[in-house]
Amino acid sequence: MKRATIYSIAEELGISASTVSRAFTRPELVKRSVRERILATAEQLGYEPSWAARGLATGRTGLIGLLIPDITNPFFPPLVRAIEKAAAGRGSGVLLVDAEANGAAEPGLVAQLKPQVEGLIIASPRAPSAALKEAVGQTPAVVVNRAMRGLPTVVVDNGPALREAVRNLVADGHHKLVVMRGPADAWAAARRVEAVRAAAGQEGAELVELGPFEAQFEDGRRAAREILASGATGVLAFDDLMACGVLSGLAERGRRVPDDFSLVGCDDVLLARTVTPALTTITAPLEELGNHVVERLDGVARGEAVKDVRVRGELTVRGTTAPAPGTS
Repeated sequence: MKRATIYSIAEELGISASTVSRAFTRPELVKRSVRERILATAEQLGYEPSWAARGLATGRTGLIGLLIPDITNPFFPPLVRAIEKAAAGRGSGVLLVDAEANGAAEPGLVAQLKPQVEGLIIASPRAPSAALKEAVGQTPAVVVNRAMRGLPTVVVDNGPALREAVRNLVADGHHKLVVMRGPADAWAAARRVEAVRAAAGQEGAELVELGPFEAQFEDGRRAAREILASGATGVLAFDDLMACGVLSGLAERGRRVPDDFSLVGCDDVLLARTVTPALTTITAPLEELGNHVVERLDGVARGEAVKDVRVRGELTVRGTTAPAPGTS
């Protein structure tokens, strides 16, 4: 069977190929009843619009650029999927670029993406704000998981859930806690430590701050020695990947979770649900996050005044938290 084209659709309906093209690229210029007939015929014939062809015809690519800091971190693949799903619902595709945990490279990557896309989503960037904003220029853009003046932002507010996690640990008899700081240049890392620090103060718990660490399994595993030396019985890690490293490092030293230590992660990635015991963590509403991000980008592209958005993380209690040793 020959592949369907705008010309075969036009021939089937007895209209011009330019009208068919406009139905996909400039639908506002095509009468609604005509466009509905075109779309129905396109579906019947199995027509799939080509982003490249649309770009040549209209100067628009239909693509959103998505820059993430580290594709190996398990937080980002489900976020990418959520954004792709939300973008597809608006007829757009996503062009993904990985900064490979190199914040200094982010402005250059943004500059490379700009000519190929209609808008930018920049997730958890580490580069200085001024450099990022200069790289973005006049391109519609939204920043995820970092508050930044001059660009619309969508962030996950984990503060209330982290404070709840601290309260639960203290109620379980953990009066000395460790908080593991994330990457030094990560905006979210500072916010998470601030929330834990405030909660520990309110609950009268002693807090030991370790790090900063990279958001990596190995950093968590190596930190187990420092955790043991701290004398704490409760640990709050920057993210789930780091927490799973802690779980492994403690096991290597003959310590068990949650019998000897209670452990809390953050983000609720797939790994948190598959590790044994399953990880108590802060669940990020990724699908909601993806919808908000794409919706805000759409608004920016239309020239609307777009407000910043905060979505709330929630504490999910699983198998890595329990009463402190020696408590009933």
